[in-house]
Amino acid sequence: MEFLKELWTFLRVRKKLWLAPIIGVMLILGGLLIIAQGSVVAPFIYTLF
Repeated sequence: MEFLKELWTFLRVRKKLWLAPIIGVMLILGGLLIIAQGSVVAPFIYTLF
């Protein structure tokens, strides 16, 4: 949790708030790939990429 707090402070201080949506999308896609790695849904998700 401390990492997220530091990241948010960094983005705010350095005026890089435009990076927040990019980081969020990358985290969501990464989580989706990790969850689907061993499931039956994996072939359908991999066709998206």
